[in-house]
Amino acid sequence: MKIQISDNFNYKKLIRVVLPSIFMMIVTSIYGVIDGLFVSNYVGKTPFAAINLIMPFLMILGGMGFMIGTGGVALVSKVIGENDKEKANRYFTMLVIFAIILGVVLTAIGLAVIRPISIILGASDEMLEYCVLYGRIVVCFSTFYILQNIFQSFLAAAEKPKLGLVVTLIAGCTNAVLDALFIAVFKWGIVGAAIATGIGQILGGGIPLVYFAKKNTSLLKFVKTKLDVKPIIKACANGSSELLTTVSTSFVSMLYNFQLMKFFGENGVAAYGVLMYVQLIFLAIEIGYTIGSAPIVSYNYGAQRHKELKNIFRKSMIILSLSGVVLSGLAQALATPLAKLFVGYDAELFELTVKAFRMFSFSFIFSGIGIYSSGFFTALNNGLISAILSFLRALIFQITFVFLLPYIFGINGIWWAQFATEISAFVVAIIFFIAYRKKYQYA
Repeated sequence: MKIQISDNFNYKKLIRVVLPSIFMMIVTSIYGVIDGLFVSNYVGKTPFAAINLIMPFLMILGGMGFMIGTGGVALVSKVIGENDKEKANRYFTMLVIFAIILGVVLTAIGLAVIRPISIILGASDEMLEYCVLYGRIVVCFSTFYILQNIFQSFLAAAEKPKLGLVVTLIAGCTNAVLDALFIAVFKWGIVGAAIATGIGQILGGGIPLVYFAKKNTSLLKFVKTKLDVKPIIKACANGSSELLTTVSTSFVSMLYNFQLMKFFGENGVAAYGVLMYVQLIFLAIEIGYTIGSAPIVSYNYGAQRHKELKNIFRKSMIILSLSGVVLSGLAQALATPLAKLFVGYDAELFELTVKAFRMFSFSFIFSGIGIYSSGFFTALNNGLISAILSFLRALIFQITFVFLLPYIFGINGIWWAQFATEISAFVVAIIFFIAYRKKYQYA
């Protein structure tokens, strides 16, 4: 039986509706990990460290897609809840057109600044050319990367999450196969990794674009419309918290790399790269849940179905709390095999990575609530609160602890910074949930 965002949800139905979004995020994360896995094992730790150094900048470009997608889907789903499907389709079309224009502009900017950005990030002479080469190739596919991130959100709102999963699987499998072919067989090095990633993004962003352009059975369709600045600004402002999260996370990653180069050198950056790849997969579960459940929250808010809004909120808190404990335990158990998979060829780097992983993994206990809190307020069309939560979690707490803890606990303090960040973000999220429960009637 087809599940609709207007349904009443029990645990089974809620899990079913968010699973495609969770799998989409996991697969997207995995094929990013595969790049690093092949580069680390077939090209070397210096190119691997170079990719990790420039990756935060590349993530900022893709973050534009999350901004438009999450902010747009909250606006569109709310309008659907208000029973104005014609307006919803116009808004949807406008946002996709705007994303394409933005992607072209950001590609031009990215190509121009990739070298100075690499230097600013602290690339050594050995790493610099690898950063520039990989970055320039990947930047050329930015428009499709932005579209891919947008459609991950909108396919859930269009009641086509399974299609989103299929598209992501196609893109991910293509990237993985091409990584093996280009890097392991053709020996193209990081050029092969970049091209494989780009082709995967073309499929991830291009297939949904074609789907919505044709007649389809989803809630959303492309229609003739003129660009209207007001809904675009509203969607971007509402989704700014997700962009802020991406930008802040990328900026903080740069700071981590700066600190790690100072304390551990190239090995520190490489070890942190492994942690980031694994974190992408683990947090993908919580991010995917947030993306998948957001249209339901927005619809019920627009339709003023407060009882169902309370139901979704309560179940989400329980699910994410339990998942955090499970993910932390899983990370502890997998620390050694995952480190060996990435950097088993270097004994010193392997030992550092395992040690860092075990400390870092405690952060997963609290991360789900922090992630969901920002997405929840975005879904309620409260971009300001969402942005505050993101700003504190992704930037203020991170910067504070990444510089403070090494001075308190020594060099190992840097690996505890993420744990301290997530605890702080969890406390702030609970405070905001309590403060706004009467206004939105979700608890």
